[in-house]
Amino acid sequence: MTAHDTSHDASAYETAVARYFEAWNAEGADDVTKAVAAAWSEDGSYTDPLADVSGHASIAAVIGGAHEQFPGFEFRRTGAVDGHHDIARFGWELVSVADGSAPVAGFDVIALAEDGRIRTVHGFLDRVPQA
Repeated sequence: MTAHDTSHDASAYETAVARYFEAWNAEGADDVTKAVAAAWSEDGSYTDPLADVSGHASIAAVIGGAHEQFPGFEFRRTGAVDGHHDIARFGWELVSVADGSAPVAGFDVIALAEDGRIRTVHGFLDRVPQA
């Protein structure tokens, strides 16, 4: 096994996660597109139980779909970001701006590219609305 330095400091994880939430909370197609490009590497991907996409346009489309399904909601981080090497994890909720309810919650694991942007997201849904 060859050792090599793939570590990031805590601020790299915090910055990547902040950009991630900026993308999920951006309003309007142009702002979402710009925020996705700032958050994800060119070949970045997003996978959760409802989506498995790669590339900025596809990730922006998933975010747009969430905005259509949950108008008036924003994504908020819950708890601290925990990371090592190029991997970080964090919890989140989808919160109603109007009443503070949070019908959706989850946990994401991200891998960072060398430039500090997100290379992959693996999302898990812990709480979803009843059908």
